[in-house]
Amino acid sequence: MKITILTLFPEMFGPVTTQSLLGRANEKKILEVSTVNIRDYTLDKHNRTDDTPFGGGAGMVLSAEPVFRALEACGYSPKEGGAQMAESGAAEGAASEFAAAPRKARFLYPSPRGRMLDQNLVEELAREEELVILCGHYEGVDQRILDAWEMEEVSVGDYILTGGELPAMVIIDAVARFVPEVLGSADSHREESIYSGLLEYPQYTKPRNFRGLTVPEVLVSGDHAKIHLWQLEQSLRLTKERRPDLFRGYLKRKDSLPKVERKLIDRVQAEETVQGETSSEDE
Repeated sequence: MKITILTLFPEMFGPVTTQSLLGRANEKKILEVSTVNIRDYTLDKHNRTDDTPFGGGAGMVLSAEPVFRALEACGYSPKEGGAQMAESGAAEGAASEFAAAPRKARFLYPSPRGRMLDQNLVEELAREEELVILCGHYEGVDQRILDAWEMEEVSVGDYILTGGELPAMVIIDAVARFVPEVLGSADSHREESIYSGLLEYPQYTKPRNFRGLTVPEVLVSGDHAKIHLWQLEQSLRLTKERRPDLFRGYLKRKDSLPKVERKLIDRVQAEETVQGETSSEDE
């Protein structure tokens, strides 16, 4: 998979894309992540990349010109709606560095108004051959960029950040895990509980007793069936408590689950009922 990042701060991505799993995947060309400095494609002698918004308002807006030129220089072409602008840019000298046919990719723009990044979207993006991520700054980007390139807006949460670089890193890291051969084991991501719709159960490592704090006995029992049930029960409890939305989604699959899992779900739900009745009596 190839991922191209358009940003005003390419140096921010070095520590993320050259270390650990992503670094090794980059070295082996399993995952090719490259950055493009938008500022290199300005026509302004001061290398300005933003301007004031039409209609007034606070802040500055990332201009269309340098972004178009940067994308075209990388070999990407606007979608149908941006063909006229592409021709205009070419006339001004924004020639592609590639002689080959226009590259096809899926274009993303991190934005709080976009589709929420969840596991389904992560897996969907991981099936693409090439992603292009535009990192916005200031008060946003010129809408003509998003329209001409049919960029999909993707949100990593209901909050505002100073730029799109951090969300882009989140997208890259999450997607990379599903690219074949990036993880050591093909089943590694499938063993994580969030993949199955539940939060992950508590983890412990050596020593067994640390300053009087001990590991649950079941985890050192050697009984793998009991260990699995304990882990599942913990995941159910945590999900019900912290992410009731995920828990409700998991309940919809209840009838298709093994009998032992259905019993655990019933037990966890029954405890909630008992606790509610106890609270009412206390009042």
